[in-house]
Amino acid sequence: MRELGHLLRAHIRTRDTLARLGGDEFGLLIEHCSLDKAKRIANDLITAISNFTFEWEERNFRIGVSTGLVEVYKECQNVTEILSAADTACYMAKEQGGNKLHVYSQLDEEFTRRHGKIQWASRLPKALEQDLFQLYYQPIVETDTRSSSGGLHYEILLRMLDEKGNLIAPGIFLPAAERYRLSCEIDRRVISRTCKMLQQNVSHLEQLKMCSINLSGLSLCDTGFSSFLMEELRQSELPTHKICFEITETAAIVNIGSARSFVNTFKTLGCSFSLEDFGSGLSSFAYLKNLPVDHLKIDGLFVQDILTNPTDFALVKSINEIAHVMGKKTIAEFVENSAIQEKIQEIGVDYCQSFGISHPKPLSELIDTTN
Repeated sequence: MRELGHLLRAHIRTRDTLARLGGDEFGLLIEHCSLDKAKRIANDLITAISNFTFEWEERNFRIGVSTGLVEVYKECQNVTEILSAADTACYMAKEQGGNKLHVYSQLDEEFTRRHGKIQWASRLPKALEQDLFQLYYQPIVETDTRSSSGGLHYEILLRMLDEKGNLIAPGIFLPAAERYRLSCEIDRRVISRTCKMLQQNVSHLEQLKMCSINLSGLSLCDTGFSSFLMEELRQSELPTHKICFEITETAAIVNIGSARSFVNTFKTLGCSFSLEDFGSGLSSFAYLKNLPVDHLKIDGLFVQDILTNPTDFALVKSINEIAHVMGKKTIAEFVENSAIQEKIQEIGVDYCQSFGISHPKPLSELIDTTN
């Protein structure tokens, strides 16, 4: 990403503003520029990126880019609407294939609405206002059931209701929440509701071994969020050793200083931490030494083909062994059948979690059955 940043900067005017918006998204503000000239600049960037070669471990990789272009008029309402339009244009460019440019028009807006791609910039705040988010859970089970210590262990998952009451998966709305910087507010809502449900259901809480709650990268960097979380834990009086916060490896690496400070702060209060999608980063083990997490969730992309891919088997085995040497527990994702579970158990992975073991279900149902 750093190399791409330098590459893009070399192909734009000095007066223009280039920024990384998050993940693999860049934004470019081209000032005092006609649409025709902006098209030429955009196409030059596409050509530069398509000719770019990334070298890693003596291998060369080529990448592509989907580019959306939006004209900014004085009639434009706000920055959020402009970014939303740019998102739509990028989506249209992706639909046309790799290395394409698409210029936004109102027809795109109508197209995306017809296909359910309603603009999340306005939809997510409305969902927060109307409390359209639903808490779900998915069990995290011990791989070796013979040595099971008992107790409920699960991850809190999120679903959203659309205007007709249908459930929307988090993979659809959470990337937009990150983009429009609403993920921190969503994290607050999830934590408040989870703490309240646990506090109000004593019998369930007594049976609870561990409840894992996901945190976004924005929350790790928000000092106001830390104060909010401390107050929630204080008011709810929950046993903090039963609360585990999950952070993705990508979010931790991008915000390594903030992530380390956040983890240290709440570990002193008794909370534990899990590093999700471990192994997806190029320097996973190097960063792990700087993050005092308690659990590693091995990236499911390695686990799902462990029976047929010797490299994936070696990676999972290596991650598990190093984690144990460092005193950390391991969790395997995408354990979709008994054969994979047996192989994971053979390696010595501590826990597993997947749709093959249990599909996510409403948290309220679990609480009702344990009260």
